[in-house]
Amino acid sequence: MVEVFKTNVVDQQVADEILIDIHQRFANYKANFDLDDCDHILRISCQNLAVDSSAIILLLQKRGWFSELLSDDIQVFNNYDALQSL
Repeated sequence: MVEVFKTNVVDQQVADEILIDIHQRFANYKANFDLDDCDHILRISCQNLAVDSSAIILLLQKRGWFSELLSDDIQVFNNYDALQSL
C-alpha cells in the first residue's frame, strides 16, 4: 500500500526529522519526501499493512506542518472529442 501526501514542508532538515519520527513510530513504513515537487510530496509505503493516513496527518500537524492525502483518482476519457479539447 502506498499513500501520497501534499505538504508544506520545504526544508530538507525538517523533512529528515519528520522521516525519523515516522520510521520510529511506524517500523513497517518506508517514507520519503520529494521537496522538488510543487506539492512537496511525502510518500509512504507499507508492504503488509495499510498506511494510517490520519496518524501521519496528525503527526505533521503536531509538528506545525500541513499535510493532506492526495487522491489517486485517474480520469478516464471515454469520449475522443473531450480528449481532443484538452
